[in-house]
Amino acid sequence: MSADEPEIVVQEGIGVPDSLQRLWTPHRMAYIRRDSTPGEDEAHGCPFCRMVALDSPEADADALIVARGERVFAVLNLYPYNPGHLMVLPYRHVADYTDLTAEETVEIAEFTQKAMRVIRGVSQAHGFNIGMNQGVVAGAGIAAHLHQHVVPRWGGDANFMPVIGHTKVLPELLGDTKALLTQAWQAQP
Repeated sequence: MSADEPEIVVQEGIGVPDSLQRLWTPHRMAYIRRDSTPGEDEAHGCPFCRMVALDSPEADADALIVARGERVFAVLNLYPYNPGHLMVLPYRHVADYTDLTAEETVEIAEFTQKAMRVIRGVSQAHGFNIGMNQGVVAGAGIAAHLHQHVVPRWGGDANFMPVIGHTKVLPELLGDTKALLTQAWQAQP
């Protein structure tokens, strides 16, 4: 090695191939970085706070908001696990479930129940995964604004594509799903 050549240092395990294929989605970082710290001020970029601040039918359509309540709203997940994957959120910028008011807690529960009825009516879901990821370490992409996932499930929805092909197939565009769910939501008592 000559004095002009840089020394190459190889760290143990770095660059060692494994059996995982990776789907790089760097476009998601702009979405994730906007609000990943609990307690971040609403004015500094929480996407959920921004979407509800623009209260108009056109803004709701663009933001994929399916329904608005008194204290909470339902919105389609921009990166759905399955078609119809909704999130139920309080309007108030709050990070932790224990920080919800009693009224917010009740309305989140009622919206979750209605979301399940609506999704079953529109797409005959066989079951649901419902839950919240509390904090970044628990998997919350936007930890500073509490959101509950309502994910419809069907027998066989985890077929060879995600298991073998590591690819999720979504048979419907988000705008079409939003239109179906919004119409069905309004028809539900």
